[in-house]
Amino acid sequence: MSKVIIKETQNPTILKFEFQDFITQNESFEFKNIDEAKASPLAQQLFYLPFVKTIYISGNFIAVEKYSIVEWDDVKIEVAEQIEKFVTEGGKIITIDENKAKKQPVTVYGETTPNPSALKFVVSKMLTKNAIEFKNIDQTASSPLAKELFKFPYVKEIFIDENYISVTKYEINDWQEITLELRSFIKQFIENGGTVLDDNYVATVAAKEETKAKEFEHLDVTSQQIINILEEYVKPAVQADGGNIAFDSYNEEDKLVKVILQGACSGCPSSTFTLKSGIENMLKSMLNDESIKVEAINA
Repeated sequence: MSKVIIKETQNPTILKFEFQDFITQNESFEFKNIDEAKASPLAQQLFYLPFVKTIYISGNFIAVEKYSIVEWDDVKIEVAEQIEKFVTEGGKIITIDENKAKKQPVTVYGETTPNPSALKFVVSKMLTKNAIEFKNIDQTASSPLAKELFKFPYVKEIFIDENYISVTKYEINDWQEITLELRSFIKQFIENGGTVLDDNYVATVAAKEETKAKEFEHLDVTSQQIINILEEYVKPAVQADGGNIAFDSYNEEDKLVKVILQGACSGCPSSTFTLKSGIENMLKSMLNDESIKVEAINA
């Protein structure tokens, strides 16, 4: 763990010093001076360097912001060596609170999906009974895990359902560059007792499900049949691919079924083909109506 890799950031005054393993337990730290850094003996030592302005510790890295009195090219090797020496000699990066709950071991592995921009991280425990999708960090009040994941610059969207988390990425990184980092983060977050979805959200969803069940009773027969077909035949296959499908509406006049695609299915290049050749054909056959059309309102 002592080997440190130096990495530049988008901010020229901040340099990252990365470790191969995670160095914090599901926490992030920011220290502005030596007095604030009591939780980190290493940060306290680094503040003795006159050019150190701010220290950030999170995940597998220590980021240092410098004053303009020096250039990074002149001092970055010295800082990396000092960090390596400190850790090699048994110094504590973060002082761990012994009263914290013990880890609950989980396994996490990545599964590819039909969408090349989405990867499904499967966890060895149930996370939720109700699917939830996050398009950006502003929507993550109900999920501390999703909020933390959005802090990775390549994370575009997050979908959580049952025992998996689907992550959709921006094109700036290939999966081979980031899969291990994401898998390790999710594993450590859950093992250290981090909240995937808070209790308030679970209660709210339960109430919504009850309302939806009542609304189902007032739908026309064809809409009810469509919902049942989607739930029984389509949803399991879609969930296996890291996504979800939800019924939106059915128009009796133009025979148009509107659905909502979530997770890996949202924005997937093959989703249009799946809708037309798969779901649409299934509904035509099972409802014995060749004029039925299916459209995703967010495809």
